[in-house]
Amino acid sequence: MILINGRVWTGNPAQPSAEAIAIDGDRIVSVGSSADVGQLGRHATAIDLAGAFVVPGFVDAHVHFVDGGFRLTAVQLRDAASREEFAARIGAFAGTVPAGTWITGGDWDHTLWGGELPRRDWIDAVTPDHPVWVNRLDGHMALANAAALKAAGLSASVTDVDGGEIVRDAAGRPTGLLKDNAMDMVRSKVPPPGTAMEDRALQAAMRHVAAQGVTTIHNMGSWDDLEVFARANGARRLRTRIYAAVPLATWTRLRDVVDSKQFGADGRGDAWLRIGALKGFMDGSLGSHTAAFHEPFADAPGDRGLFVNTPEDMFAWISGADKAALHVIVHAIGDRANTTVLDMFERVARENASRDRRFRIEHAQHLAVADIPRFRSLAVVASMQPYHAIDDGRWAEAVIGPARSRTTYAFRSLLDAGARLAFGSDWYVAPPTPLEGIYAAVTRRTLDGKHPDGWNPEQRITVEEALAAYTSGGAYASFEDREKGVIAPGMLADITVIDRDLRTIPASEIREAKILRTIVGGQIVFQ
Repeated sequence: MILINGRVWTGNPAQPSAEAIAIDGDRIVSVGSSADVGQLGRHATAIDLAGAFVVPGFVDAHVHFVDGGFRLTAVQLRDAASREEFAARIGAFAGTVPAGTWITGGDWDHTLWGGELPRRDWIDAVTPDHPVWVNRLDGHMALANAAALKAAGLSASVTDVDGGEIVRDAAGRPTGLLKDNAMDMVRSKVPPPGTAMEDRALQAAMRHVAAQGVTTIHNMGSWDDLEVFARANGARRLRTRIYAAVPLATWTRLRDVVDSKQFGADGRGDAWLRIGALKGFMDGSLGSHTAAFHEPFADAPGDRGLFVNTPEDMFAWISGADKAALHVIVHAIGDRANTTVLDMFERVARENASRDRRFRIEHAQHLAVADIPRFRSLAVVASMQPYHAIDDGRWAEAVIGPARSRTTYAFRSLLDAGARLAFGSDWYVAPPTPLEGIYAAVTRRTLDGKHPDGWNPEQRITVEEALAAYTSGGAYASFEDREKGVIAPGMLADITVIDRDLRTIPASEIREAKILRTIVGGQIVFQ
């Protein structure tokens, strides 16, 4: 295949721009002018791009892929704007599935109806025959109805758990809302979907992200997810490349799987499915007031958030995994959580043998000023999700105040300090749309339209910086920068074609751009 007459942003400093690309098999073999590359194509399929904008295939560095696939067919609550609409949508969905079916997903946002947290009594009357377990869009709290609480054996006498909260009414009875570690009480009772439904969810997820120009995802998931991916890879059904992380606490299991070589000669997979990564949690989320901060929340003076796992456990897991040469990735949102994780990374790097670790902090959302240069000095990748900035920016200052907001999603400060950024979406929490992510990073215009010049506009970055974070940044963050992330001879032929040049249009129009083609390994997977 040859692509000609395009405006190619290669991401390759040695050859920043081009007009054409030649592909042989799953690799790029030539990049240059349309005249030069066209001479290679006598026996090739030629595609005239007619001036379209071409970039390396987008890497979404943080998704929950199987869950995202399931969300495509679950009850949709993300834009429910009132408690009445919230309840009505759940009731209507219950009418479409057999009695006894668990209703899950949802992704509700209580800030859309004024901030009141939902309760089971909102939905019990419309779901008498269906257990309901619907989560907030950040995944750090969820609502159970009476049927789900009964199935979980969760009564008024149940005790709280470390790293979580059972929200109660004035009489001490559970309202149905559970946060972080407490969520396992209900989540563990949800019946597994079965392999056929898992495979269907994966196919739906791959189709969905291909339409967004995404060619690789980094899955922050479970061993069950990995089994789904491995099954698809064995049947040659993967059309999206996957870097699959499993829980950090299971690092010894991953070490043994890598050593067993069941995922290939190097134990870590192939060009479609790679393993070797471990994902841990330091804290919760801002929207759930479970992110860990040095100082209390502005709207809850007695609360500084919480650690989901103890620092002692986290350090033991990180150190052990690092000694086994595994890739450690840790979720940290609050500034106290980020400081704590950076301290652990620094200690592990000092105590263990020197090597290329590429430690990652997922979200790196609220940073103490003193911690920003540590990302570069400790060679820690800031794996961030720009869409969250224009979503959370609607309400975050009410929770943490203006001073801490200035280093929230601090893209500019991190880049100026020399840190590496890898951008992603956090889908299902946010849409897996790199074009919207680029728009968010470049404009920082909040979704409510109240910050036309950008929320904390000093943290805006350029289009090319955002493109790099969505391409070469993601490739670097999975140790795959010699295989993907730039358009250059010898690299995998993962390419995204867009209808307009994002560098030259007004920034406000970036989110209106359209994906024309997505190519993975030389095969068109969307057009």
